Amino acid sequence: MNGKTTVIQQEQVNSQLAFCAEIKAFWLEQNITPTAYVETYGCQQNEADSERIRGLLIEAGYAIVQEAEGADVVVMNTCAIREHAQQRVFGNLGALTHTKRRHPRQKIFLCGCMAGQEQVVTRIKNSYPHVDGVFSTHHLWQFPEILRRVLFTGKRTYFTADEPGSIVEGLPQQRDSGLKAWVSIMYGCNNFCTYCIVPYVRGRERSRKWEDILAECQALVENGVKDITLLGQNVNSYGKDLDQGVDFADLLKKIAEIPGDFLIRFMTSHPRDASKKLFDTMAASPKIAKQLHLPFQSGSSRVLKAMNRHYDRETYLEKVNYAKSVMPGLVLTSDVIVGFPGETEEEFEETITLIEQVRYDSLFTFIFSPRPGTPAASMDDPTPKEEKNRRFDRLCAVQNGISEELHKEYIGKTMRCLIDGTDKEFLTARTEGGRLVRLMGDKSLIGSFADITVTGATTWSLTGKLTEKD
Repeated sequence: MNGKTTVIQQEQVNSQLAFCAEIKAFWLEQNITPTAYVETYGCQQNEADSERIRGLLIEAGYAIVQEAEGADVVVMNTCAIREHAQQRVFGNLGALTHTKRRHPRQKIFLCGCMAGQEQVVTRIKNSYPHVDGVFSTHHLWQFPEILRRVLFTGKRTYFTADEPGSIVEGLPQQRDSGLKAWVSIMYGCNNFCTYCIVPYVRGRERSRKWEDILAECQALVENGVKDITLLGQNVNSYGKDLDQGVDFADLLKKIAEIPGDFLIRFMTSHPRDASKKLFDTMAASPKIAKQLHLPFQSGSSRVLKAMNRHYDRETYLEKVNYAKSVMPGLVLTSDVIVGFPGETEEEFEETITLIEQVRYDSLFTFIFSPRPGTPAASMDDPTPKEEKNRRFDRLCAVQNGISEELHKEYIGKTMRCLIDGTDKEFLTARTEGGRLVRLMGDKSLIGSFADITVTGATTWSLTGKLTEKD
């Protein structure tokens, strides 16, 4: 894996935009408006990457559509975190043989984290001849060049070499919403948790300059965005690779000083680098949402060491307790893995007791999925699948009970929420802590903050009504 960071120069970006112009002219000459469909799997970082892919496609003259059927270009932006996600991609990729048969000029591309795995690329080459191009996350910025080559030569194209991780500014971006926005502040990861493929497919940590991030956030606020989520595999490591003297807490503070009415969120945080300075910065600013996603993965210190997480149970709890002390009412969410190789029943019980002690608002729960190329994939794993499923079900039941109890505590409270959309006859809104609220109201309220009184609760969401003003 190449650990060097490359800053892509503006001339290189301009060359890609020139390829977009060439492709657009190609279609204009035929009096055709081509269409493109982008399907995204996985995390918010992939969502942000797909927004850039759509931006480049629009720059090249394509209209974005909502299904693969009939589209001139199909891009599958993939996730490699779990085996189930990969198998779903392969299944859906195979189904595209039919859409291409019905629409022969269709060009199909696979990108994202799966494209950074050599065995995946080999499988695509040998078993999916209808796929025209594959490019890894490092080559996303070169998509116009890849598309042009496939379109004009008809040859299958692969940009999957182990290139240095890059920082690219100035790519067009087609955001999914004018109300909420993802902002990538850094890429890659240096932690090498033994179960995780991310450092191998997304490269080492590399941070954008804070001035560029600040300018992007300021432009978003000026254009009416009300909810900004800062993204990174480990946002707490922001700035460590730069000689700017600005860490993640400093960056948060700078963004919070932008004039305007908006909220800042972020994910994901690694407990190893979560500091009192970060929590104090969150507590001090009304623009920073009192919401924290802090993955613990296991409640057992032995398992955490085997996972190479660089903290133990006691350290994690100390950080959580401090965060809660400076931010009463903090909404805390996390990730947890059940059935890591060698996890005993007693160690699983340690995870249960940690969940009961912390009382998370919600959890993202996973059964261990071995990823080829990671150390955990070769660890002895004697626990039967049936036992892992039993543990998983028990953990979910414990957490669901806690979530329901915490949600019931909202009933009768009035909270400032961002009304962000609709669900059938209801408006939907989000609390500062990211909890979903359904309420009745006029659609003209979408895009505004409003005081909402919570009237009901379930395990997964809240119901409410607009607070009557005196």
